[in-house]
Amino acid sequence: MLDHLGIQVRDLDASMTFYDAILAALGAGRMLQYPEAVGYGSNKPDFWLSPASADGAGQESHIAFTAPDRAAVRAFHDAAVAAGAQVLHEPRVWPEYHADYFGAFVRDPDGNNVEAVCHAPG
Repeated sequence: MLDHLGIQVRDLDASMTFYDAILAALGAGRMLQYPEAVGYGSNKPDFWLSPASADGAGQESHIAFTAPDRAAVRAFHDAAVAAGAQVLHEPRVWPEYHADYFGAFVRDPDGNNVEAVCHAPG
């Protein structure tokens, strides 16, 4: 249902470095880049970063990226750790969501809760 999602970031360069790494692990990457926005995707740019328009702390966003399998969730986690992300939750099954929900959660450079999730059986 979601066509695209855009978030504002404090440091566009730091965020591009972070998202370049973690999205590559999920088979996506930077597709378009303008001074005011950067678009990521695999078929089309459907995740966008733009510089924050105002100073001050923003609200935390939760962004869940689809992973094709559990290995990709682990690769996302490893890429995030290598990029310096704070780990919120290591890759694991979350049975409280459903029996096959396998996800990992990290914080991006702006403090957003970023997840990779696979819904396929292990």
